[in-house]
Amino acid sequence: MAAISRRMFLMGSASLFPYLYLERLSVALRRYQVPVRQLPAAFEGFTILHLSDLHDKEFGTAGEELVALVRQEHFDVIAVTGDLVTGYRPALTPALELIASLRRATDRPVFAVLGNHDWRLERGWEFSQRLHGVGTRMLLNAAASIERRGERLWIAGVDDPITGRDRLDLALAETDPREPRVLLTHSPMLFPQATRLGLDLLLAGHTHGGQIRLPVVGAAYVPRIGFFPPWDYGLYRNGNTTLIVSGGLGESGLPIRINIRPELALVTLIRATGSPDGSPLPA
Repeated sequence: MAAISRRMFLMGSASLFPYLYLERLSVALRRYQVPVRQLPAAFEGFTILHLSDLHDKEFGTAGEELVALVRQEHFDVIAVTGDLVTGYRPALTPALELIASLRRATDRPVFAVLGNHDWRLERGWEFSQRLHGVGTRMLLNAAASIERRGERLWIAGVDDPITGRDRLDLALAETDPREPRVLLTHSPMLFPQATRLGLDLLLAGHTHGGQIRLPVVGAAYVPRIGFFPPWDYGLYRNGNTTLIVSGGLGESGLPIRINIRPELALVTLIRATGSPDGSPLPA
């Protein structure tokens, strides 16, 4: 096989580097609609801004680029599903400034759970307190209700499943299974349990969509989960339960993304019509 010329190598590099720059720093805004059985009319169109896995990354001063991206969008709450820092040498400032900026710019409540990197070096409680200080409602095996016109929706959260801190029983203890329930979890691997318990929606992160995403295959490997994980990115449905796995905003390990841009997601709940006997809704 003929050796590649220096000219061809330089031309290839010149086209590759802008692509890699775009993949790491050009943020996509994904939109999902999730059908929810027996969704009260008061929550028709209820929209969640979902972000995950910042990993110390900065998008302009105090996250101004992300704020500009969503400032004109309609959403009701902000959900954060962990790994805002990189655990080896965590820099708390990018995450804290981003959350504070989103709160100021949108005046929307923020609910959050922690991920495995947030707990590395056992600094999770400190980080949780700092997030609370900038207006975040931490849901570490707990739930909060949102009320509208006499109707109620629950947002529950588990502490990090990767490090074994999740207690789904505690997170759901005060919720009412007759009302819509959304679960925030860093790891998508709680999907089977959530389906058995009849949760309506799970929002998860951790996978980064593989970070290097292969055509057809998707994520070949996700740390702490393994090779070819069953739920690596995007929307999945099992019965009446929907899982959305974020591709995340940042990176861990190598500062590179291929075929999976950083992203924010807008997840809108819509009323679904299912059969009264509880059979699965159509995908």
